[in-house]
Amino acid sequence: MVADLSQLVKAYDVRGVVPDQWDEPLSELFGAAFVQVTDADAIVIGHDMRPSSPGLAAAFARGAAARGADVTLIGLCSTDQLYYASGALDLPGAMFTASHNPAQYNGIKMCRAGAAPVGQDTGLTEIRTLAEDWSTHGAPDQVPTTPGTITERDTLTDYAAHLLGLVDLSTIRPLKVVVDAGNGMGGHTVPTVFADLPVDLIPMYFELDGTFPNHEANPLDPKNIVDLQARVLAEGADLGLAFDGDADRCFVVDERGAGVTPSAITALVAARELARNGGKGTVIHNLITSWSVPEVIRENGGTPVRTRVGHSFIKAEMAEHGAIFGGEHSAHYYFRDFWNADTGMLAALHVLAALGGQETPLSELLAQYDRYAGSGEINSTVENQADRLTAIKTAYGNRDDITFDELDGLTATSKDWWFNVRASNTEPLLRLNVEARDEKTLTAVRDEVLTLIRA
Repeated sequence: MVADLSQLVKAYDVRGVVPDQWDEPLSELFGAAFVQVTDADAIVIGHDMRPSSPGLAAAFARGAAARGADVTLIGLCSTDQLYYASGALDLPGAMFTASHNPAQYNGIKMCRAGAAPVGQDTGLTEIRTLAEDWSTHGAPDQVPTTPGTITERDTLTDYAAHLLGLVDLSTIRPLKVVVDAGNGMGGHTVPTVFADLPVDLIPMYFELDGTFPNHEANPLDPKNIVDLQARVLAEGADLGLAFDGDADRCFVVDERGAGVTPSAITALVAARELARNGGKGTVIHNLITSWSVPEVIRENGGTPVRTRVGHSFIKAEMAEHGAIFGGEHSAHYYFRDFWNADTGMLAALHVLAALGGQETPLSELLAQYDRYAGSGEINSTVENQADRLTAIKTAYGNRDDITFDELDGLTATSKDWWFNVRASNTEPLLRLNVEARDEKTLTAVRDEVLTLIRA
């Protein structure tokens, strides 16, 4: 395996094609490097349903044990189940998954004890450097005289119990719920979490299959929730839920078959978590979430904190502010009572509790949290992103009614609309998000900015 891992080690995780970009021998080096960088004497490892995941996870475990760490293997799990194990066992952890990427991909999401993130600035760069060096020159000989042990443990039941202890579902009315697991890990976790709830569960694609025979396990792409939308309508269901491949993100479809924006879910859960904490607390949201989110947070007594896009930034702000909850436009939801980690399952339980606690349909319940017209994220291939960002700022710079900030890309804000343009970290793309007070204004602003981006 080549020594240059720059295309494999990303900002927050390891991710690439197997075996072209990485394989089991390299995974073993990653395991050894992870133990050395974290100075761990014990770790926990889980994996998803991809064909390459068990072998990669076992290799990582061998590398970690060779460095003296005791390894607990929890086997098949969702990413948030791995975070649960890291938090409950107070151990650093590694999750083998490529989330929603196609079948030939795999990756590693790593964390320190208590599910604290490992990213470029928190250990991942050092892990990459060691793995690169060892792949070229061989790992050093100085290893413990006694290698660590490797044992197995099932955490699924405890994971479910922990989540159910954070949301009161004891008095909800019966609900008919369609769940599309996309052949991903939701098919593993949902039956256990939902087992004792008053829910008529209608499963879709619960068979664990890392080749994704039905559709990509990426509900952020509208084409991948078409089956769920149709099934919700056909069954007369109260709502639909769609999980991504590693089941750490959850998307919601209302009783009309309409997709619900993650911003509306963020606002709903924020209101519930604030109520649960006596109407006080800080809630984190990234700068792409709707105006509705900080409005609802303030209306419910909370303090909103706006941050950059990306889980490492959200988790850092969660820790710094002692925040009770955080949400992103990409349907990542973070909870203080889940070690500041993200869990789509807990957000889904909040939606069930809110809907089941009253009689109106989900579309009416969520109307109060979905107040503006939004474009969603629009990607454009642009070779020189910096030039286009400069052109956009120049085009709007002479207007007194517009303010700019560059917290993450370029955000322009008027009294009736805002837009954000960000460059991708990994591809020649500019990402545009627009929100306005009405559809007509949204369309006008969106088209104007896209013209500048694609000039």
